[in-house]
Amino acid sequence: MNTIQSILKTARKTIDLERDAIANLSHLLTNDFANAVSLIYNSKGRVIITGIGKSAIIANKIVATLNSTGTPSVFMHAADAIHGDLGLILDDDVVICISKSGNTPEIKVLVPFIKNAKNKLIAITGNEKSFLAQQADFILNAYVEQEACPNNLAPTTSTTAQLVLGDALAVCLLELRGFSSKDFAKYHPGGALGKRLYLRVSDLSSVNEKPRVELNTSAKNVIIEISEKMLGVTAVVDNNKIAGIVTDGDLRRMLTKSDAFIHLTAKDIMSSNPKRIDENAMAVDAKELMEKYGISQLLVEKDGEYAGVIHIHDLIKEGLI
Repeated sequence: MNTIQSILKTARKTIDLERDAIANLSHLLTNDFANAVSLIYNSKGRVIITGIGKSAIIANKIVATLNSTGTPSVFMHAADAIHGDLGLILDDDVVICISKSGNTPEIKVLVPFIKNAKNKLIAITGNEKSFLAQQADFILNAYVEQEACPNNLAPTTSTTAQLVLGDALAVCLLELRGFSSKDFAKYHPGGALGKRLYLRVSDLSSVNEKPRVELNTSAKNVIIEISEKMLGVTAVVDNNKIAGIVTDGDLRRMLTKSDAFIHLTAKDIMSSNPKRIDENAMAVDAKELMEKYGISQLLVEKDGEYAGVIHIHDLIKEGLI
């Protein structure tokens, strides 16, 4: 077997092992999972998530997911906890402890302090008979038959299982809270993801030039308006209502049809009933319209009157395309 085939075989085996382990998690769910979700949902405090080693990395990811979906969460490293960070835990906080074996020395030291403080403890562990599981109020079973590592040592399948249970918690809580796309946008204002949820057409069109001509504007002045405003287009208006549009393409077509265009007006060369969008529409809606009709600009309206232009370059600049 050549090297490429060998690599692909190992990769597929890894993926298949982890896929089967994840599929088995649904069979391991008990009422403890539902009760853990209810506990967190009804808690007046935060969720403190702790772990050691690779489980600590997974804990960090689950914290990030919970925070971004409306459940305030804090990461606490199990080793640091027993050297001063226990002060992070407040009276109403719920603690989630992640450990494959549930018997690591740090966990055995940490758990009694959590219990003494009367905080509720949720265990995510692959060993229901472990010290952690026996001390926990609720157990989320993350058992996996074997790691993807050929030596069955490096945390691979087990950390994937932990992460999936964390995602399941987050999604259940999200649904209980009625967490909407608007809520999501509040927590994700940066980047293309957030912009898809909050950026409106007016946010982009308001900073652009507003090229406009009247129906009887000469072809020469139409060309001047398009050139000066540098958007490759101008609106043709009648009492500030959009009557048509003239694009660079319309000008090229005009020149191919006639050598003498001085006598022509905007009305003669415009395209009637151009695609348009309200300024309060989401910018992502403008993107979809442009893609649907294969155009680079949209005229913008406010209360039925011409209000400007949004260009495909505006969407590219904001990372929406």
